[in-house]
Amino acid sequence: MYSYTRLPQGFVDNRSLFAQILSQDKRNIKFKNSKLIKYVDDLLLASTDAEACQEDRKHLRQHSLLHLLRPAWSHGARNAERGTEGPGVLCVPEDNCALHNNRSSPAGTRTGPEYSGMRVPSGILWNEAGAAWRSGFSFAGQDVRSWFPGHMAKGLKKMQSSLKLVDCIIEVHDARIPLSGRNPLFQETLGIKPHLFVLIKMDLADLKEKQKIVGCLNKESMKNVIFTKCIKDENIKQIVPLVTELIESGYHYHRGENLEYCIMVIGVLNVGKSSLINSLRRQHLKKEKASPVGGHPGVTKAVMSRIQVCERPLMFLLDTPGVLTPWIQDVETGLKLATCGTILDHLVGEDIIADYLLFTLNKQQQFWYVEHYDLGEACDDMGRVLKKIAIKLKKINKVKVLTGTGDVNVIQPDYTLAAYDFI
Repeated sequence: MYSYTRLPQGFVDNRSLFAQILSQDKRNIKFKNSKLIKYVDDLLLASTDAEACQEDRKHLRQHSLLHLLRPAWSHGARNAERGTEGPGVLCVPEDNCALHNNRSSPAGTRTGPEYSGMRVPSGILWNEAGAAWRSGFSFAGQDVRSWFPGHMAKGLKKMQSSLKLVDCIIEVHDARIPLSGRNPLFQETLGIKPHLFVLIKMDLADLKEKQKIVGCLNKESMKNVIFTKCIKDENIKQIVPLVTELIESGYHYHRGENLEYCIMVIGVLNVGKSSLINSLRRQHLKKEKASPVGGHPGVTKAVMSRIQVCERPLMFLLDTPGVLTPWIQDVETGLKLATCGTILDHLVGEDIIADYLLFTLNKQQQFWYVEHYDLGEACDDMGRVLKKIAIKLKKINKVKVLTGTGDVNVIQPDYTLAAYDFI
């Protein structure tokens, strides 16, 4: 049963009649995506009279719906969520709304500017092809063995040889893929030292499953987990006190007169190890970056010299090259890593990464790219999307084509640059 949070005028004292008439309206509106029912409830209740309701219904019929679950539009007529995932289309008949045929005034209990003139948002549309989007991504022909640079094994050996100088290890990983791509050799070869697991870029991740993620990491012997955001130095202040506690509570803690700490920072490629070091320096020393950073993997290729990040306690960090797992359980995990930038784009293929990202965004009903690139509608065809992006960004190539009557200059979209911009 539905739990209505409000009723229109004329039905305040008769919930059963309201439910009966609203149900009759819904039978006349054929849904392929029942999540849209909640929005239509709002639309019917917001209409002030039969004429306004008819106008709204025509608007619904003319346009399929896409972004219906944004917070500003999620005030449904009932509390309970219901429906199925995935895209859908609805069609509305011409006949008048049963609510207004009952001569009621549905807008009586809603006030305020946010409820005036409620309409389907313009410019965020999809076509009927959305109902036939891919239900899965094809990984055929993908070989992850060629995706991993050769300097990784050398880097891991160098880390092992530096362990005797290290008091603690900070492992950095991407919060968007907290359980994918972590190198098990880290725990096997470096696990003898106190260990802190830092999930970076938490602002880009969905933290609704935060406790579940921490629970899974705890099962993998990662007992100390921190979520951070280096751009704004969020939660960075927690790291130094926790590292100090881990070192001083360690079984082999014998400092003598040596009052400085040396910490090794490890993780997969391009995850943000250098950004974390620079963020710690900003927090504790008020100094600029000392470790080079880049938007692509492989910037740090060797274990660097010690970098001071704090004075009290005196703490130094070692930046290290990114090291991926030498094997991977499936191609999808590899594509997740590539999408997050931990693998060089050209090793996988910019178009493949972009296609997987498009598939994932559509699957999760995140259609921000439609507005960002002025596409007009959501699409599941990567070729069409890249063509429109290339034209919008003027990323085109002039190609000379040889013909029997002479050379012809042809303008072609640069799909590679368009894919690079998309990812």
